[in-house]
Amino acid sequence: MNAPRQLRRRKLLQAGAAALLAPQWLPALAASPPSRANAWRRADAIAAALRAPVSFRNEDFLVTDFGARPCGTKTVKAWVTHDDQELVPTQADDAHDCYAGFKAAIDACAAAGGGRVVIPKGYWYCAGPLVLRSNVHVHLQAGAHILFSQYPDDYARHGDFDCGANGKLVLSRWQSNDCLNYSPMVYAVNARNIALTGEDWTSKLDGQGGVAFNEAGDCWWSWKGRNRTMNAVSQTTAPGYKEGQPTQVVPNPLNKPLAEIAPGLNATQRKLIEGEGDKWRSDERYLPALSEAGVPVEQRVFGKGHYLRPPMIHFINCSNVLLQGYHVQNTPFWQHHPVTCRNLVIRKVHAESRGPNSDGFDPEACDHVLVEDCVFDSGDDCIAVKAGKNRDVQYGPTRNIVIQGCTMHSGHGAVTLGSEMAGGIEHVYARDLVFENVHWKTDPLNIAIRLKTNMNRGGYLRHFYVKNVKIPNGVQLSPSHYALLPGSPIDTKGLATAAGAVVSFDCDYQPGADSVRIRPPEVSDVHIENLTVGNVTKGGTSGSCYQAIAILGPVASDYNGPQPAPPVLPVRRVTISNCDFGNPVNAAQPVWLYNVAGLALENVRIGGKVLKATLSA
Repeated sequence: MNAPRQLRRRKLLQAGAAALLAPQWLPALAASPPSRANAWRRADAIAAALRAPVSFRNEDFLVTDFGARPCGTKTVKAWVTHDDQELVPTQADDAHDCYAGFKAAIDACAAAGGGRVVIPKGYWYCAGPLVLRSNVHVHLQAGAHILFSQYPDDYARHGDFDCGANGKLVLSRWQSNDCLNYSPMVYAVNARNIALTGEDWTSKLDGQGGVAFNEAGDCWWSWKGRNRTMNAVSQTTAPGYKEGQPTQVVPNPLNKPLAEIAPGLNATQRKLIEGEGDKWRSDERYLPALSEAGVPVEQRVFGKGHYLRPPMIHFINCSNVLLQGYHVQNTPFWQHHPVTCRNLVIRKVHAESRGPNSDGFDPEACDHVLVEDCVFDSGDDCIAVKAGKNRDVQYGPTRNIVIQGCTMHSGHGAVTLGSEMAGGIEHVYARDLVFENVHWKTDPLNIAIRLKTNMNRGGYLRHFYVKNVKIPNGVQLSPSHYALLPGSPIDTKGLATAAGAVVSFDCDYQPGADSVRIRPPEVSDVHIENLTVGNVTKGGTSGSCYQAIAILGPVASDYNGPQPAPPVLPVRRVTISNCDFGNPVNAAQPVWLYNVAGLALENVRIGGKVLKATLSA
């Protein structure tokens, strides 16, 4: 690569970080709210400020005027969940590729100073990404159904970074680590005043994550590989996975040794990052290892030959963003992943993807976000607030998030914070929600309110408020957890931190997945009120959950860095009030605590008994 191009590349990679580190992007931290009433007034102010985040010129750009045209379809058998296949429509063999037409319409709109790019009713095949630009509003009319190509190579053709055999890739984040990777289906970087909307839920963005892309039957979801959850009730395998096939969890011979890619590390540092064996060379562990080793982003090249699936809708360093009114489905990976965005609203979106890691909405290092009147039906967490991982914390914390009026049908967690939270999470407000758990018989909601972190991911969570939540069909009735480290002091009998608890704080989340464990997390100032859980009967077992509350604080023995070790603080200042948790199956131990100081229960009903107590462990 010649020097001028390399310089341009580095400038683009650094542009997001530079903008976010500018002083005007960092509002002064407000003082800790003196009362819960003040906290909800802050939530009201955030929501009011985000009622109308965007505005556009009044001019339409119809995609058919730029060469796009609808396609015919055929029916194929595809995965629609981890476990189920159905007949679904996909593009016909002679389908017209609308990538160039969509791009031309967006470019013309941007060149004119902005406006609305309109996609009419019909099926539209797109073998590449929709890349939004400043002042552009992409709108799907009723009945518009975009079938994004299921072929991974189509997302390694159009990126800004020519990475040779790996393809033309884009700047991305994968599970909170920066990299060059396959393009998302809908993408924007450094854009201002953008929107993606649909007229109603017949306006569809279809990632075709479960549709096969080769004769062997592999699909995007096959790349997940094995599930590591202990005692999982469902989702035990990846769709289409066959023993021995390459996935994100299998060591990839293309991943170079640390001694070659990070020669400045000494043997002790390399050993700490690599851990035992060669698992660290699987794609999903190799990327965090590159972060720990300080390898610059332009050398973290994935794409072709690798197995890190892209998010569906991925915006980086964007401001004044509206996502509204459409139905997104069958996404390869996370459904929505805004990174270091400000003033973002997602409203009346149906987020439906029940494949592996199909989180519904994952705001990361974002400030001022409103999630309103959405429906989530997810194969992983419905909403998961993120904030960086390992050493990729340059964008700072996630803060000022309001979640209201939403319905969650299924998922691992309904409202989740973490697990990637190294940059910190604060001032998150969730209210007036229904966790429907409609698939409770076969694929139950694992946890309602969930926090995940560990000694690697560290970070802080503070000022998290939840109120007015209905969970009519409870959560999973049996306990599940992740494997702990050898010698852990935790008794795993009955442990329900991964599934089975209504409220779960897991500060020892997947500890074996991270070789470097040197950053104790801090969790404080969490307040949950007016939560009601119903009971169901399944297989002769009746109840609302396995445990009402499971709080596993940071585990000091997991630390493996230099001495002296940093302080390992308990989870503190947590209040749960005016809640009815129904009838936990584990009536003998409905509350499980480790390293917790001062859990205050105020008018809390569990198994018909009203509790008022302050608990520590």
